[in-house]
Amino acid sequence: MFFNGLLACLPVVGGLLSAHLLSKKAGIEVEVGWPCSGPLLRMAEEAARKLLPAFQTPTGMPYGTVNLLHGVNPGETPVTCTAGIGTFIVEFATLSHLTGDPVFEDVARKALKALWKNRSDIGLVGNHIDVVTAKWVAQDAGIGAGVDSYFEYLVKGAILLQDKELMSMFLEYNKAIKNYTKFDDWYLWVQMYKGTVSMPVFQSLEAYWPGLQSLIGDVDNAMRTFLNYYTVWKQFGGLPEFYNIPQGYTVDKREGYPLRPELIESAMYLYRATRDPTLLELGRDAVESIEKISKVDCGFATIKDLRDHRLDNRMESFFLAETVKYLYLLFDPDNFIHNDGSDFDVVITPYGECVLNAGGYIFNTEAHPIDPAALHCCRKRKEEQWEVEDLMREFYSLKKNKKFTLKQASERDEGESTKDATDASSGGEKRNSKKSSHSLLSCPSQSFNSKLAVLGQVFLDNT
Repeated sequence: MFFNGLLACLPVVGGLLSAHLLSKKAGIEVEVGWPCSGPLLRMAEEAARKLLPAFQTPTGMPYGTVNLLHGVNPGETPVTCTAGIGTFIVEFATLSHLTGDPVFEDVARKALKALWKNRSDIGLVGNHIDVVTAKWVAQDAGIGAGVDSYFEYLVKGAILLQDKELMSMFLEYNKAIKNYTKFDDWYLWVQMYKGTVSMPVFQSLEAYWPGLQSLIGDVDNAMRTFLNYYTVWKQFGGLPEFYNIPQGYTVDKREGYPLRPELIESAMYLYRATRDPTLLELGRDAVESIEKISKVDCGFATIKDLRDHRLDNRMESFFLAETVKYLYLLFDPDNFIHNDGSDFDVVITPYGECVLNAGGYIFNTEAHPIDPAALHCCRKRKEEQWEVEDLMREFYSLKKNKKFTLKQASERDEGESTKDATDASSGGEKRNSKKSSHSLLSCPSQSFNSKLAVLGQVFLDNT
């Protein structure tokens, strides 16, 4: 069976990982060692391993299609879209952190860096590239189809992994995008080497961009662009696949609206950032339009032509998986997904106590939420344990009325490490654990001197 690597990773691997991490919250009995083990995690790992042969190229950029049994077909085209190369880091890094196998994150990072290395002199990337020669085949640069989720995953990967390099890469792209593709809060398509306009169109897939801008704090620009897109929605009762900006009308043979989620996704993110009631109005308009135009006996049909609201005999899977989900979350401010850290769960893993469900969920581009705290529950590297121990020594040394010296704390830590190692080898529940040089995750519902949490790893004050 042949699979598009991107389409296999996002809904299959991403869906399995998300379901794995949410399974305990859903009331499912999980196995000992969860979230570092479990049947859904093993299925995700098995599926991801079948995609790894696609990354075996001279550039590290993956082929677009892989045979799940035999690997890459010898006659497979080396031409892959930019998004198909750069949209693995969320799922693959999560998988590496949960399983302890770095290969998944490594190949995803290498692909991201290969695209970065091959950007043009003016800082743009094209639409399709040869993954063997690194030559750009389609040189249109923009934020829409064929490129979109590459930019999305630089931001979401940076947030998920607290990775300054990924964020720096996106911010540099963002400068070039503003310089060469932005006109009156619209984003056009331009030639990647010259910056000249090649297509003055807005694609419905580009409507994710305001939501992405809100994630980096650029809310004002995000709202202005969002309002442009919203005017198109109000004009037609949906977003056409292509919209000619100078003419203010649909593009021939691109008049349909398959109930895509991107504009509603942006509304959800922006509403969380601004509480602007305009965003709820968009949500209301979306619900009313979909109900009035698309609802049929067996579901909600794709709108074949927004000009006369003719329907097609199909309903895309992303309508339920994404569009309805983002609408629901837009109108449900108390949903656990929106948790601000005031509520959380503490679970026991083979590597110590771990905080989960504290919020900050990262949605993959198919709207599967990933709990970022889970990535820090299963780390096994000894050097990370030492870093945490150093942090704990510093914490205790700063206490005003400490009853022991730093030397005594160090000796106690060493003794506990030895004891924990013994407990772990004999099937014990706890072992002091990890994490690295990232920022602290605090738990507002508890005083600081009660617990210290380092990105999901909780340490009791009295231990």
